[in-house]
Amino acid sequence: MIDSNKFPVELSGLDVSECGKIAEHLSSHFQKILKQLKIDKDLTEQTKNVYIPLAASLSVKAKEQPAPLIVGINGAQGSGKSTLCIFLETILKEAFGLRSISLSIDDLYSTHKERILSAKRTHPLLATRGVPGTHDIKLGLKLLDQLCMSKSGHKLSIPVFDKAMDDRSSEQNWRRVITPFDIVLFEGWCVGARPQEEAMLASPVNELEAKEDPEGVWRSYVNQRLRDDYAELFARLNLLIMLQVPEMECVLEWRSLQEHKLAMRHKGTGTSKIMTQAELQRFIMHYERLTRHMLGGMPDYADIVLRLNREHLIDGVVVNFSP
Repeated sequence: MIDSNKFPVELSGLDVSECGKIAEHLSSHFQKILKQLKIDKDLTEQTKNVYIPLAASLSVKAKEQPAPLIVGINGAQGSGKSTLCIFLETILKEAFGLRSISLSIDDLYSTHKERILSAKRTHPLLATRGVPGTHDIKLGLKLLDQLCMSKSGHKLSIPVFDKAMDDRSSEQNWRRVITPFDIVLFEGWCVGARPQEEAMLASPVNELEAKEDPEGVWRSYVNQRLRDDYAELFARLNLLIMLQVPEMECVLEWRSLQEHKLAMRHKGTGTSKIMTQAELQRFIMHYERLTRHMLGGMPDYADIVLRLNREHLIDGVVVNFSP
């Protein structure tokens, strides 16, 4: 195990000066990303000390195998998974000439209609997107298979979930991509999660579970799905990266910021389903059990752990595999 405040350059094939040169060369790209994402923090040191050597290490691993490298990126809501993916895609392309693509588990959410049916069949809480049991896992497996095709020029459509509408977008709005890819970045709040021991399901973790799942039907169902088809999906990962939030309390704060940005993008449309603060607090309760479970266990088995501080910056890196 390696525990440092920077990503270990010995895993990247680069030295410190080379990382600095790449950072300088791609500076305009990074500034464009920050502006696009409305991020006002200075990520210069984080880019040079973490993102660039991390991307370099992924390029090394990708070249070691014939099939595309599938990298899971886990992190609680608002932790910065999408930001990390955008930076990695840019660095991999501009510095190492590799084609990568990001796939979010959010875009695998079942449609609103499907979740309502599931809520009627199994438990009312399954109407709310988020937990295992609210995604189309067969679609996810199919997409990963297609994205890993080596055939050049194969056209694919990637689904897009519209969070403002709480439903899957119509196919005309799906992303169109063309194979082949060298690296697939598969990101999501529960990507790589493992099921809990049955005994841990007995006591509710919050008011939502206590009042709306007193018998534990919902949480047992979620755990079983995690043990079954989600385990099959996560078994496709070649590498797992975790963005580790400092504590559960940060999730609501950072997710609130996301909701604010979402509201700004949809301002004046009159069609969005942006959540109020009270709705957001209830929403987060659906995620709380598994989020706490992952924070307690995943740092021990994720291949790479990027520790976040309360200022939302990476201030520690743990690598759980030998160079």
